[in-house]
Amino acid sequence: MSVVGFDVGFLNCYVAVARAGGIETVANEYSDRCTPACVSFGPRNRSIGAAAKSQVVTNCKNTVQGFKRFHGRAFSDPYIQRLKSSLVYDLAQMPSGTTGIKVMYMEEEKVFSIEQVTAMLLTKMKETAEHALKKPVADCVVSVPCYYTDAERRSVVDAAQIAGLNCLRLMNETTAVALAYGIYKQDLPAPEEKPRIVVFVDIGHSGYQTSVCAFNKGKLKVLATACDPELGGKDFDEMLVRHFCEEFGKKYKLDVKTKPRALVRLYQECEKLKKLMSANSSDLPLNIECFMNDIDVSGKLNRVQFEEMCADVLGRVEAPLHNLMEQASEYQLKKEDIYAVEIVGGASRIPSVKERIGRFFGKELSTTLNADEAVARGCALQCAILSPAFKVREFSITDAVAYPISLKWNSAAEEGLSDCEVFPKNHAAPFSKVLTFYRREPFSLEAYYNTPKELPYPDPTIGQFVIQKVVPQASGESSKVKVKVRVNIHGIFSVSSASLVEVQKTEEGEEPMDTEQQATPEEETDQDETKAQGDGQKETEEEEEKTPPENEEMETSPEESKAEKKSDQPPQAKKPKVKTKVLELPVENSPQWQLAIDMLNLFVENEGNMIMQDKLEKERNDAKNYVEEYVYDMRDKLHGRLEKFVSEADRDILSLQLEDTENWLYEDGEDQPKQQYIDKLAELKKLGQPIQERYMESEERPRAFDDMGKQIQMYMKVVEAYKTKEEQYDHLDQEEINKVDKMVNEAMIWLNSKMNQQSKLSLTVEPAVRVRAIQDKTKELYSSCNPIVTKPKPKVELPKENKAGEQNGPVNGQEKAPAEGTEKGTGDSTGNPPSTESTEPRPDMDLD
Repeated sequence: MSVVGFDVGFLNCYVAVARAGGIETVANEYSDRCTPACVSFGPRNRSIGAAAKSQVVTNCKNTVQGFKRFHGRAFSDPYIQRLKSSLVYDLAQMPSGTTGIKVMYMEEEKVFSIEQVTAMLLTKMKETAEHALKKPVADCVVSVPCYYTDAERRSVVDAAQIAGLNCLRLMNETTAVALAYGIYKQDLPAPEEKPRIVVFVDIGHSGYQTSVCAFNKGKLKVLATACDPELGGKDFDEMLVRHFCEEFGKKYKLDVKTKPRALVRLYQECEKLKKLMSANSSDLPLNIECFMNDIDVSGKLNRVQFEEMCADVLGRVEAPLHNLMEQASEYQLKKEDIYAVEIVGGASRIPSVKERIGRFFGKELSTTLNADEAVARGCALQCAILSPAFKVREFSITDAVAYPISLKWNSAAEEGLSDCEVFPKNHAAPFSKVLTFYRREPFSLEAYYNTPKELPYPDPTIGQFVIQKVVPQASGESSKVKVKVRVNIHGIFSVSSASLVEVQKTEEGEEPMDTEQQATPEEETDQDETKAQGDGQKETEEEEEKTPPENEEMETSPEESKAEKKSDQPPQAKKPKVKTKVLELPVENSPQWQLAIDMLNLFVENEGNMIMQDKLEKERNDAKNYVEEYVYDMRDKLHGRLEKFVSEADRDILSLQLEDTENWLYEDGEDQPKQQYIDKLAELKKLGQPIQERYMESEERPRAFDDMGKQIQMYMKVVEAYKTKEEQYDHLDQEEINKVDKMVNEAMIWLNSKMNQQSKLSLTVEPAVRVRAIQDKTKELYSSCNPIVTKPKPKVELPKENKAGEQNGPVNGQEKAPAEGTEKGTGDSTGNPPSTESTEPRPDMDLD
């Protein structure tokens, strides 16, 4: 099971994976851990990542980057309309009204949705992860800016689905950084102690995000977030580009903005200059050759001039920090309570930015995290926590709702619209709440952000939610409808379920039949509940999601405590018993700018087709490259190491064919099917392969002859040793030795014959014997002779020891000689003759 974290940035992307050794940021096919967030469209295929970045200048109209900011936005959005003029590529309106990107692909004009383009980038990142892990990737965690609204988040989830990924969580970038920071800390305060407060500042290429987090052992809680979605490294690039456009206009009379290709090159050079100025305070040059109209341009700038030029941009750095501390004051937090200020993001390396942040907090900034990779690593850690495949230290993460969310509905009692703030700003997330309405008929709820001025998005509407099949009670009274609203693990709002509580009264004294299953805590109702008058009245029941967040929530109902209090009161007159039945109601969700299911399925299919097309085109290009490589390689070798192995006539024929193939490749063969290139290569190899084989044979033949000669000599020595009756071989059979002798002589004759034949042949003709034949002959000789000459001597059994330590049988292959005056095999262990003592007298003994 794969565990992967994707940091999809505005300019660059990073992929982190969990392995047995920990979290690792993996490199792409260019051995670079940073993959440009860039997609280029060509006449036959797409290029993604580093390959697309190289086409930014040459194919600028069909190479798209910076599309992260278009998620979930309508084409009519003022933000989109404002950006259109500054983009090199074209934007267009999708049939649904959202923003699309217009490019030429497969020699046709096509409009791709933002979800499709992001899915292409995610597909590339998925391939990078699969190459690193050597297994398929499906489960992942994807980062998003903390200021993303509901529509933008849903758009990213759809993009992941199009790419064939199962997004376990959309994780706020600042929360991912906080997780990467906190999970490895061993010295965090205990859960019951005062938490450690850390501020995280993430300044990327296009966005500026800050958050204040509280850490306890095994726990992270985001207290507040603040951001400026339009402040980042790109603003400093813009200032440099504007400066040099003016300078080149005065100095060289060039209008740079009229030439998209020149403008793209200037952006690239200005970005490099910005990075150099972060490390150097001296004057730095900017030189571009053949910039416009074959004119070379140059300029110079130093850090002081750069900071003066960017004074307005730098002045915006502190505003989100003030906003963050205002929100933190609700928790009675002051600057003195902050343990550390951790900065990440590419633009955090700009000295003047760091200086302003440090001055605001009055402390030295901490840079313990990798500024570029911290988000991806945090996402991979979150994926490991959510995945059953990895055992990770317990660490709970409570995020915060970025913008306050309200619901409004038509109220019959108040004769108009009623509304209620369901999730205030910085409310814990993921979280669910249960709202209770009293209605006689289906009704709709509209969710919206209630602070449109704070929203970096023109439309505060989240979506419409219709609660269907609501009917009055049998008595004609309004039915009690429980509606569960939720901000899920992705930070997306939804009406997750609705249920109708049907009350069925029974006559006094009659016991209701126990035919229903026991109600879950969420379905329990108070039997003595007094019906609230009016359709608009509601009550809120909150329930916090336990770990893991996707588990079923438990409701803490206020009515339970009310029932407990009533149990202490004196008994009252019996009331009719009440039986309740809970019915699930269908909910129709209509979120704003939600991609339709059929459209999503179409995009998934299209992505699969494009992946297949890219694969076929890669195979075609590889086949073409093999032909081109063979032409240059063979031409070189014909006048090099292969020169001695080809005749003059054959060299002329092959050289002519190589030249014709080269001309064909750059003319008619520029764009041919894969099979054409395979056939061309086969034609060339038909002439070239025999020459290469002669060269290889010539290189390997001497060693093969030498190996066989050594084998023959070895067996000849064994035969000679046997004939001289050497003890080592005296156990071998005469007939088998004669057989070895015969085979060795035959092999010697064959070897000498082939060596003589080969020495008389020219190197330009086929060899008398091939290396393979010599090796086969050597193996045949070895398999026939070796079992005979290496035959072991027969084993001689050693004497066995009896209980008394005596030995029976031969010792070292020879029988022990009997002692003088004793019979063979008799006597004691010392060699003494056996005792002659006996109770019976012997005839020859003197009995005196």
